[in-house]
Amino acid sequence: MGISLIIILTFLIIYGLPPILTHFLITKNPYTESYTKKYAGFWMRFAAGLIDGIILATVGIILSMIGLVFLSFFIGWLYYSIFHSSKHQATLGMMALRIKIYDELEDRISFGRATGRYFTSGLSAIILFIGFFMIGWTIRKQGLHDKIARTIHLVDD
Repeated sequence: MGISLIIILTFLIIYGLPPILTHFLITKNPYTESYTKKYAGFWMRFAAGLIDGIILATVGIILSMIGLVFLSFFIGWLYYSIFHSSKHQATLGMMALRIKIYDELEDRISFGRATGRYFTSGLSAIILFIGFFMIGWTIRKQGLHDKIARTIHLVDD
């Protein structure tokens, strides 16, 4: 009985706390009706994610060879959060495809919003990755983690 309670609490902390904190800590502004750029769709974002995944897997393999596997989690978080909140507003994979991440006012996102978005992305994967597939059919091409963090991805011309 004690171990199941620990598992439930761990699950709630990992998948419940980030969306709740992100929801309450992010200032909500109305989305504008139109943007100067077009939305990045599912396949563009998938390709960018694939590039980023290869980069992070390579780093993870190198870290595992030197016995620092535990750092992979922190490096993944910092990779996404720092790159998304940087002046480039994109990870290396997103830069390759000219995709930038913005808030609802088409401004650069903060490190805090990028962190909240990163940790809520686990929620998008929890039920058959449906939160990621939402990118294909929502109006603003947002996944569940984007909706929670109030971010959009636009293609830079």
